[in-house]
Amino acid sequence: MNPGDALADLVDRAGRHLSSEPPGDGDPTSNPRGDHDLDGAETGIVPQGPHRRAAVLVPVLPREDGPRVLFTVRAAHLRDHSGQVAFPGGKIEADDPTPADAALREAREEVGLPAQAIRLLGYLDPYLSGTGFLVLPVLGLVAPEAPLTPNPDEVAATFEVPLGHLLDRAERRIEQAVWRGRQRRYYAITYGEFRIWGVTAGIVNNLHERLFP
Repeated sequence: MNPGDALADLVDRAGRHLSSEPPGDGDPTSNPRGDHDLDGAETGIVPQGPHRRAAVLVPVLPREDGPRVLFTVRAAHLRDHSGQVAFPGGKIEADDPTPADAALREAREEVGLPAQAIRLLGYLDPYLSGTGFLVLPVLGLVAPEAPLTPNPDEVAATFEVPLGHLLDRAERRIEQAVWRGRQRRYYAITYGEFRIWGVTAGIVNNLHERLFP
């Protein structure tokens, strides 16, 4: 598939399979997705609430070689998930009208992306982290000429990954490690020197599930 067709296919699938409204008109924590899904019904433990609500932008950038997805490496001094690969995002504040507005605000604060340069394509499923964050991801198409100015207080680096690499199931592994005294399973994706894992890789997996039901 040529780059133009790949981008058109993404936009078409998002329009058919994603919602423009935030998921969960009732209780969004009733049955959230999360890495606990990988532990199975018998051993998986859903983090207890109240959950801290957060939103992230999954930014897709049109490039000559095809769509790419922007990731950040969180600054080492941050309290939560320091040094990890993440999407631009953070806590939903009381004055954010919607989760998408929170994701756009965080993208502007973290990497300098202006909201007017982003076309929102729809919400993915809420994703519950092991640390108790209920993350609402929203997919966005970024204008190719949009400026990118990472904030060093929050972001150590940025990098882009071809969408095709992320949607290739062969590149997505399930790994396990002991965390807080329990064996935990999680998704992981490698791209060059970067390792995408945990919640971020779980959101990528959900992106694949939603676009290709």
